[in-house]
Amino acid sequence: MILEKRIPITYWFNTIKWNILIVSVFSAIVYFISEYFIDINIPISVGAFLGTAIALLLSFKLSHSYDRWWEARKIWGLIVNDSRTFVLQLKGFTKSGSKEITDRMAYRQIAWCYSFSQNLRNENASININEFISQQELKSIRNQNNIPLALLNYQSQDLSILHEEKRINDYQQIQIDNTLVKLCASMGKAERIKNTAFPKTYRMTLHLFIYIFLVSLSLALTEMHSLVEIPIMVFISIPFFLVQKIAYNIQNPFENKPTDTPMTSISRTIEINIKQQLGIENVPEPITPDKFYIL
Repeated sequence: MILEKRIPITYWFNTIKWNILIVSVFSAIVYFISEYFIDINIPISVGAFLGTAIALLLSFKLSHSYDRWWEARKIWGLIVNDSRTFVLQLKGFTKSGSKEITDRMAYRQIAWCYSFSQNLRNENASININEFISQQELKSIRNQNNIPLALLNYQSQDLSILHEEKRINDYQQIQIDNTLVKLCASMGKAERIKNTAFPKTYRMTLHLFIYIFLVSLSLALTEMHSLVEIPIMVFISIPFFLVQKIAYNIQNPFENKPTDTPMTSISRTIEINIKQQLGIENVPEPITPDKFYIL
C-alpha cells in the first residue's frame, strides 16, 4: 500500500516510460511527415471530443478498480477483528486447564494469517509459519492445495475437542464456530477478488483508444509547425497513461506490488495483538516501511 509519503519521480516514470517513448516517436514521425512531405492536419475538435470521452471512461475504470482495492482492504479489516475476537473467545469461554489447547489455536490463527497472505500472492503458503504450528501439522498441510483452509480445519477439530471434553458449553461452541465461519467467509471473498480478472478486453480497448486520441491530437497540432508539438504531446499523454496504470495496478490488490493490500503488515499486527492477549512479553515490532509503500 502506498503511504502518504513523497513518492519518487522514478516510480511514476517507470510506470509509463514505454508509453512516453511511443508517444514521442509517433509525434516526431507525424511532425516530420507534415513538415517535409505532406501537410496533414485535422480539426482539433476531433481530438478534444475523443479526449473528453476517454477521460470519462478512465474515471469509470478507476472507480471500479478502487472498489476492488477497497473491498480487499475491508476484508482484511474483518480478518483483524475476527482474529482478535477468536482469541478473546478462547480465553474467556474455556475453563481452567485449557491453556495448552487454546494457546495452540491462538498460534495457529497467527499462522493462518501469514499463510493466507502468502497464498493470495501466489507464494508458498507453508513458509514462515513453522514457529506457530507443530512440525506434525506443518508436514501434514504441505501437500494441501489450500493450506489456509487446512489450518482452519485444524481449528475446527480442536474446537470439537474443547466441546467434547466439556471445556466449553454448547452456546460457547456455537459462538466460536461462528467466528471461524466468518474467517472462512473472508477467505472466500478475498479469493473471489483474486480469481476474478478484470476484463482484459476493456483495458486493451481503452489503451487503444488513448493512442487513437493522441494520434488525432498530434495530427491536429501540426499547424504549429514547431518541434514544441512533441513535448506538448508527451505532457498531454502523461495524465491519461498514469490514470490508466493506477487503475490497472489497484484492480489487483494481491500481486505483491506497491499498491498491494498490506497483508504482511496486517498479519504482523494480528500476531502482536494475539501474543499480547496470551501474556507473552517478547512480541515482535510492527513492520515499519523503509520505502514509500508497505506490504
